[in-house]
Amino acid sequence: MSLEWLAGWSGSLDRLRDLIAGGIQSVRDCDTTALGTVAFLLAMFVWYCYHVGREQPRTYALGNSLLQGVDTNGLQNGYTHCHSPECVRCAHNDGLNQKLYHNLQEYAKRYSWSGMGRIRKGIREQGRYLSSRPSIQKPEVFFLPDLPTMPYFPRDAQKHDVELLERNFQTIACEFEALYKAFSNCSLPQGWKANSTPSGEWLTFYLVNQGTCVPRNCRKCPRTYRLLGSLRTCIGNNVFGNACISVLTPGAVIAEHYGPTNIRIRCHLGLKTPSNCELVVGGEPQCWAEGRCLLFDDSFLHTAFHGGAPEEGPRAVFMVDLWHPNVAAAERQALDFIFAPGR
Repeated sequence: MSLEWLAGWSGSLDRLRDLIAGGIQSVRDCDTTALGTVAFLLAMFVWYCYHVGREQPRTYALGNSLLQGVDTNGLQNGYTHCHSPECVRCAHNDGLNQKLYHNLQEYAKRYSWSGMGRIRKGIREQGRYLSSRPSIQKPEVFFLPDLPTMPYFPRDAQKHDVELLERNFQTIACEFEALYKAFSNCSLPQGWKANSTPSGEWLTFYLVNQGTCVPRNCRKCPRTYRLLGSLRTCIGNNVFGNACISVLTPGAVIAEHYGPTNIRIRCHLGLKTPSNCELVVGGEPQCWAEGRCLLFDDSFLHTAFHGGAPEEGPRAVFMVDLWHPNVAAAERQALDFIFAPGR
């Protein structure tokens, strides 16, 4: 038996040797010009991979590693305050459109002009769009033309994310309750921001603020923060993306205002919804419901109020910004680049 095995093994080695020899001879017989072309293309591909990896712009995607990160510079009580006059989210000047177009050109040079027609049109005619919009819808920073528009969106507009948020309602509500208990010890605990209102108090606790993670706050709501990474349409890489817990105390009224853009849908998941609390968007009132999502376009004129009794407690929602369903994937990538935090 052992002799037969050795004979078979010897035959296998002979076949392997013949195969290698045949391969070497094939290379020798091949046209040297073709070989040189293949080698050159391979070298160019390796160089391109290295160049793109080395020059790729900083990633702002959400990730669990941020939970261990240090707090970002510019945080005041856990909230990012922009101090840069160059910020496209906060700037209102004649040079804004020029800056946006420069960012678009830079993006197109690195990637492609394909699919950029609507963004290019929007940037070049931004002044006309913003000045000629009807008073019911006037985004303050950027208007993307030819998007279907309505004050409220049906749940199916972002069905996956809506259902995922609602399935995790109890998780988010429990982390909110733990946070809100801290108010018994001090007037405004670390991480909360008090917003200006005509009456009452409007408080926000940001996990992501204008596309920037707030690490200290995320560590206090780890399960809610991880949930953001499972949302398919969450805006997390540009200045129009936010995720926070928003609280209205009894008697609070948020003054009518417009959001910065129409490329997003704002989603409110009801956490605590006392009676006589309303959201009014484009003149249409809606009420929140615990464990249910409400989708609206905040580039419409909108306001909210809590008219319930003090003993009913606060109205609380988990707010997250999602992409408008009619913004294409290529446009989302370009808008992330153009409106990247700090660009």
